[in-house]
Amino acid sequence: MPKIVNHDQYRKELLSKCFDLFAEKGYGSITMRQISQSLKVSTGTLYHYFPSKQALFEQLVEEISQQDVSAALAEMDGAKTIEEAMIALGRYLVKHEDYCIKWTYIWVDFCQHQDTNEVGNNIVFKRVNRRYQQAVCDFLGIQDMVIASFVLSLANGLILEKLWCNQTIDFQEQCALLGKMLTLYLQHNQINQVNNSHLN
Repeated sequence: MPKIVNHDQYRKELLSKCFDLFAEKGYGSITMRQISQSLKVSTGTLYHYFPSKQALFEQLVEEISQQDVSAALAEMDGAKTIEEAMIALGRYLVKHEDYCIKWTYIWVDFCQHQDTNEVGNNIVFKRVNRRYQQAVCDFLGIQDMVIASFVLSLANGLILEKLWCNQTIDFQEQCALLGKMLTLYLQHNQINQVNNSHLN
């Protein structure tokens, strides 16, 4: 009997191996032939699943974003306030620091070899960004995408600081501070809305 291959599972296995490969070699430095050799598959097999290196990277981004969101929401579940949620985010970043730094490095390396406008207009990257923003909104119990982008920008900035070996950065301390700031900001907005509704 012919061997039955779960193509989606096999594609995911290839992608998971590519993460470490890109982290070690860099996106710009490695060719599809070298990727296939490292994965111990034929170039034909690799091209069957991924028509180009960029397509491979896009699928990796898609896959990782889904895993990140479900893992983060599961680990940070139970926070009852925004401050607790941000403290939980700090713990999550500490626990996954090496992974976060590797992934940021891969992204920086990828962007170095791309046209900025193409990256900004890429449908996959836009969808992934919205997924992360929605996850932050769900986690914090808010609907404000601007705040979600702000939280993601802070988290990404902290990881970049770690990538640049800034030893003064403390994930938990920074996230706890942001939690306090967000709480005060949202309380202030609520008071303004109540005052404005009374005036009208």
